[in-house]
Amino acid sequence: MAGADTFYVTTPIYYVNDSPHVGHAYTTVACDALARFWRLDGRETYFLTGTDEHGQKVEKAAQLAGTDPQSFTDNVSGRFRDLAALLHVANDDFIRTTEERHKAGVQALWQRLVDKGEIYLGSYAGWYAVRDEAFYAESELIDGKAPSGAPVEWVAEPSYFFRLSAWGDRLLAFYADNPGFILPPSRRNEVVRFVEGGLQDLSVSRTSFSWGVPVPGDPDHVVYVWLDALANYITALGYPDEAGDRYRTFWPADLHVVGKDILRFHAVFWPAFLMAASLPTPKRVFAHGWWTIEGQKMSKSLGNVIDPRSLIEEYGIDAVRYFLLREVPFGNDGDFSKRAMVGRLNSDLANDYGNLCQRVLSMIGRNCGGEVPMPGAFTDEDRALLDRAHGLLGIVRAEIENQALNRALEAIFEVVGLANRYVDAQAPWTLRKTDSARMATVLYVLAETIRHLAVLTQPVMPDASAKILDLLAQPDDARGFASLGASGQALGPGTALPPPAPIFPRYVETDGAA
Repeated sequence: MAGADTFYVTTPIYYVNDSPHVGHAYTTVACDALARFWRLDGRETYFLTGTDEHGQKVEKAAQLAGTDPQSFTDNVSGRFRDLAALLHVANDDFIRTTEERHKAGVQALWQRLVDKGEIYLGSYAGWYAVRDEAFYAESELIDGKAPSGAPVEWVAEPSYFFRLSAWGDRLLAFYADNPGFILPPSRRNEVVRFVEGGLQDLSVSRTSFSWGVPVPGDPDHVVYVWLDALANYITALGYPDEAGDRYRTFWPADLHVVGKDILRFHAVFWPAFLMAASLPTPKRVFAHGWWTIEGQKMSKSLGNVIDPRSLIEEYGIDAVRYFLLREVPFGNDGDFSKRAMVGRLNSDLANDYGNLCQRVLSMIGRNCGGEVPMPGAFTDEDRALLDRAHGLLGIVRAEIENQALNRALEAIFEVVGLANRYVDAQAPWTLRKTDSARMATVLYVLAETIRHLAVLTQPVMPDASAKILDLLAQPDDARGFASLGASGQALGPGTALPPPAPIFPRYVETDGAA
């Protein structure tokens, strides 16, 4: 069973009725940063993403595209796989719900629920939103539409049901016993209120279309897309082989990261399915917010859906990753604007972090023979900066444990600011003429601070951080978090450094830019 020395994180598997956009990139980059952090911190980590490919919505999208569902999903799933590579995401697995390993796991989970008396055959009549792949009670409709704004249609057909109504009190007890299961707290409160309002048995099969996993023993039915999709988190680990190494090592998951629009499925249906099947529940579901674009809701009709590829081409991969994770508290809604993006790139990255690295390494190159300088005795000012750098990992780790990615970056960039002020106060360019030994000490303190910063920014900006560590001549085995702190692998005086090079070029706006 998963423990303190392992970490299993998942994105939602993305629905393939359309192409990936900046919202998908946000979730994937956040999970990648979390996975990279814990890998560097010594935990055996597994990071899963993938695509959700069944359901009526996909079947209809394929028809509109003039192709069959499998060809359609092959094409769109490939775009999501390409997106992960484009974002420099280091996922361990990419699951598709059309894979045989997944179908076998879904059918095994279904049969287990049947054997435990949790699924029964009946008939369904009610409102269904194809866009959401969700059922809604009459009381939930707003002006004749789903709460999401999706149109609904009346569905009447034979259906298997999951006895969700029997799990309300047990779910509320579970939430009470595990207050960190749903974050942020505002989302937890929403889920608790929903469950307190009473749960109805859930229709978990459909007969009006065929694009799905066949129900075991009754192939006229296909498994409801959400029971199918949620199971990916265990089928990717080899379920139903609970004795397999991957399942035993990583389940239960440490963290499911989802958009707030699909929290109910993950925080109500999924734990109920698992508890009903006598399987362990995940440790946490974190619901993040939505992105607007220049203050407007992202929509194809407005023509403001942003392709992540265009962002990366214009600003660079590390700047995009940094902006997405720094701009808003993780869990809140955020707004993407060109002005904000350029501000983060030029102010935080080029002016502050990049300029710090450039001027310190350039001074070492010019004045220390291109080698890590030999420090003398440290002053109180030196120790104050080094102590902040040495203590940074503990601060960042505490924020990452709560998925507070923006706060982790704020803590790191506080030290960037301290280091820049230290440079100005110590003026090593003046010391070069008056006290070269003191200059060497100042430059050593700065280089060691930069080393800490570069190691800690690896999860968010892997490429730029690698370049900085290359400029500090750090070997691959000195780039984990074990190298940090007062007892870590400090820079060795006399180590030859390559010629300095700029890390974050400034973004120069063209005429008419925002």
